[in-house]
Amino acid sequence: MLRTNITTIERPIRVALGAAIAAYAFFGLAQPSIVLVAMGVCVALTGLVGFCPACAFMGRQIRPKE
Repeated sequence: MLRTNITTIERPIRVALGAAIAAYAFFGLAQPSIVLVAMGVCVALTGLVGFCPACAFMGRQIRPKE
């Protein structure tokens, strides 16, 4: 099982930002790019799941409250 490495404050921000990036690219506000849509979806998914592989690779860990 994957350990959560994204804080509870950061999760909704990632979901909103990812959705905004994907919508911006998908609806043609920028030049349509499948790469930009995919990047937005990935950012939103990391917020929904609570695990970011890039953060895990860099060694980011969330310490439980004592």
